[in-house]
Amino acid sequence: MAKRSNTFRHRFETEQELNEMPDHALLNIVSIPESRTASPWVLIARRVVYALILMAAVALLTYSDADGYTEDLTFVDAVYYSAVSLSTTGYGDITPVTQHARLINIIIITPIRIAFLILLVGTTLSVLTEETRKALQIQRWRKRMRNHTVVVGFGTKGRSAVAALLADGTPTSQIVVVDTDKESLAQASSQGLVTVHGSATKADVLKLAGVTRARAVVVAPNMDDTAVLVTLSVREIAPSATIVASVRESENLHLLKQSGADSVVISSETAGRMLGLATVTPSVVEMMEDLLSPDEGFSIAERLVGEDEVGANPRHLADIVLGVVRSGELYRIDSAEAETVEPGDRLLFVRRVFREDLQGK
Repeated sequence: MAKRSNTFRHRFETEQELNEMPDHALLNIVSIPESRTASPWVLIARRVVYALILMAAVALLTYSDADGYTEDLTFVDAVYYSAVSLSTTGYGDITPVTQHARLINIIIITPIRIAFLILLVGTTLSVLTEETRKALQIQRWRKRMRNHTVVVGFGTKGRSAVAALLADGTPTSQIVVVDTDKESLAQASSQGLVTVHGSATKADVLKLAGVTRARAVVVAPNMDDTAVLVTLSVREIAPSATIVASVRESENLHLLKQSGADSVVISSETAGRMLGLATVTPSVVEMMEDLLSPDEGFSIAERLVGEDEVGANPRHLADIVLGVVRSGELYRIDSAEAETVEPGDRLLFVRRVFREDLQGK
């Protein structure tokens, strides 16, 4: 097994692991959603205000030391000197002559002049500033991300998994999407999700998504062989993470289990059963879709058993109980183990979902 893992690692490793790259090199890989920026006119007006503040500060500083220049300065002269100095026009009709005035120009006015030019010049410096800000944002995110959920693949299955997570109250900041398709990542980013561009079969991409600190990983690629490789990689670098994987064909179920998946969903068989039921009992299919849908209606939920429910038969509780989870094992309501509720049990039950509940989340 170790030899096979080393083979997979060697096959998919890169020259430099992404998680070891500096933050500024990850700008085209990691995307962190942010609030809507102000309009260009607001940004321009803000820059002009900052520039005027700097000009006023230099004018006041110059006027306070009016005796240190080639002539006694009026306040208008100080404003004039501030304008021509900060804009680097420099006519030379007013110059500092005392040591004190020259020292003030070197230590204070020159740095302000540079800041003034940065504010007014240019687009290039603005882009560099934006990239630096994003690099710092990525750095903070990598340090703080803990106990989140990583979703590998943002196709039909991945989008449905994210919708279910959001409907269950998981904040968007706690979901990271990994995919190789930029359009899918753009769609995920528009929903407020953090995205990582790259193949999840590579350990460095998974590490960059924070899999080693994740609570759960949803493996939902389009191909079964990719799902197996991703599950192997995740289980190797994150032994304690809960892995939920999806496969198209039931014959690949055992491969996912052997690779380390805690739970496997067979998408093709589930869809096939639904199609078969729809031809005979369409109302059953409608109810099943209602239970699986995060919208208003019914849903299957899990909760901790209450103190007043210990020792009772789950069939006699107020909720419609479908099963009992005890020590990580699921016992259906008709099994002998589920005859009595024990302390620490968790109940799977049918919950009524109201629209106001969804709005509250």
